[in-house]
Amino acid sequence: MENSNVDKSRRRFLTAAATVVGGAGTVAGAIPFIATMAPSAKTKAVGAPVEVDISNLQPGERLIKEWQGKPVWILRRTKEMLEDIASQDADVRDPASDASAQPDYAKNEYRAREDEYLIVLGVCTHLGCSPKFVLKDGDNRPSEDWKGGFFCPCHGSRFDLAGRVFKGVPAPTNLVVPPYKFLSPSLLLIGDDSEAV
Repeated sequence: MENSNVDKSRRRFLTAAATVVGGAGTVAGAIPFIATMAPSAKTKAVGAPVEVDISNLQPGERLIKEWQGKPVWILRRTKEMLEDIASQDADVRDPASDASAQPDYAKNEYRAREDEYLIVLGVCTHLGCSPKFVLKDGDNRPSEDWKGGFFCPCHGSRFDLAGRVFKGVPAPTNLVVPPYKFLSPSLLLIGDDSEAV
């Protein structure tokens, strides 16, 4: 038996209002949980591009910066260093960088946008150690005919001043060239090589 005094429009209104309030409460309660799934500012910063001022970097000097938790070496090469690179093509495993990781603009003899500057990850491609920067006349050079470069004392891998791996060492490929671009002659951006639009 149906009660004829029931206001059906009021019942519909109350049902709709309760549904809206309940839905809003559910959304408001879920926001903190959803927010915890977003990466933190620190996490975002780890992968963010890094600006590097290279105005004080003198020829023959190396600067180390961190990008994505890895050391990035920025080496300003001298004319003599560039000449030594060209003379070692027969001694390195991948002289044209065909089997190594680098952007297309670094797939050249010097593995760089500008010959003077080498930008590579300071991580050996063998087991991830960090090789040492050893100059041509350095005390800890790995051989008498050493022309400068990077030497990993952990397992003996050697790389020239273009980050190219020598033949006969454990490292399988050249040092990795990260994406980068010059924002100005004295400012480098590591981690982004996109062209301006």
